[in-house]
Amino acid sequence: MRRVAALLGPLTAFSLLVVRGALTLDLGVGRRVRPLGPIARSMAAPPETVFDVIAAPYLGRTPRAMQDKLEVWERGSDTALAAHHTPNGPTTTTTVELVRFERPYRISFRLVRGPVPHVMETYDLRESPEGTAFVYSGELGTDLWAWGRWWGNRVAGTWERTVARSLDGVQAEAERRATSRT
Repeated sequence: MRRVAALLGPLTAFSLLVVRGALTLDLGVGRRVRPLGPIARSMAAPPETVFDVIAAPYLGRTPRAMQDKLEVWERGSDTALAAHHTPNGPTTTTTVELVRFERPYRISFRLVRGPVPHVMETYDLRESPEGTAFVYSGELGTDLWAWGRWWGNRVAGTWERTVARSLDGVQAEAERRATSRT
């Protein structure tokens, strides 16, 4: 029994580091890539306004209300290196992403550190009769064959729900700004 306990302690600690995004296993063995999204939205605001709402906390000053969720480590004129803190049950998962801004129609995210070794995502914004046709899409990759596929499916569900919740706030703020300008 002591041997089992001696093994479970380090295994539990190791698993917690992976879940929290503090340890990324990028083995490149048995890599499985699965799609993220698409999540499509129609927003009653012009693409420039939607873009500005998304880009502002990365390229400008991060609002106090977002500081527990977003920590920008480096800012450039069209890129940012940022840590995203997401509550995940009893823990908080931290991902570090390189974010590239192509004004006014595309924002790209590339995972640097997180609970999986590979994530690439894009926000595409296009003019539409309603204002903006918005599409989120991406891919998530894990290693170690079947175990990785299982882990990737768990992470992807949480990832997509987190993006969808974030987009609720983006849409509300962009539409508020568009309404206040008319």
